[in-house]
Amino acid sequence: MNNPVLQLENVHKTYKPGTPGAVHVLRGASLTIERGEVVALVAPSGAGKSTLLHIAGLLDGADKGRVLVDGADTGALSDRRRTAIRRRQIGFIYQFHHLLPEFTAEENIVLPQLANGISAAEASARARQLLDTVGLKDRADHRPAAMSGGEQQRTAFCRALANQPGLLLADEPTGNLDPGTSDVVFSALMTLVRETGLSALVATHNLELAERMDRVIELRDGNLVKR
Repeated sequence: MNNPVLQLENVHKTYKPGTPGAVHVLRGASLTIERGEVVALVAPSGAGKSTLLHIAGLLDGADKGRVLVDGADTGALSDRRRTAIRRRQIGFIYQFHHLLPEFTAEENIVLPQLANGISAAEASARARQLLDTVGLKDRADHRPAAMSGGEQQRTAFCRALANQPGLLLADEPTGNLDPGTSDVVFSALMTLVRETGLSALVATHNLELAERMDRVIELRDGNLVKR
């Protein structure tokens, strides 16, 4: 039987613990994401969405609780193994594209594949395939400065999926775009997710976009609840 792609079990996170200014961001948050499932995470600004995504993506550690990726308890793994899981099994998308300005769209997608041991020819072929999927086939040779904000973010989506992760974590992926562009970019993201069959946890303040996902959960008072 396949394990869920991500499980958070009773996760706690406090900043400045033991001080009068302690901030209890997560208070026993639990979540399971099945394979192929796209889950929206909503909450007001400052509620801890980014913290939860960082813990789920092994960029930060929980004070208490467990984070399992494909059934593996990551808290019991070495730093090297955690880094390997983060590099090979998890893709990240942020509000800002963070593309390397000196490289073309295709090269930005090729680079993480080369770092993962993929040949240059195979990496280039996959980069062009991904760009074609999001309607950017003719922009492969353009650098970020010659692309619109929406095109840059779609390229960032492709880069996040370059190494074929099983889990995508997205933090306000359309938050820096106008409403019209946001809809186009979100549609491109959903196309990529559905066609590749991966799972995704997408933090957003846009409730209209959230309702287009498989399920919506809310981070409320440090816990995750069904909306």
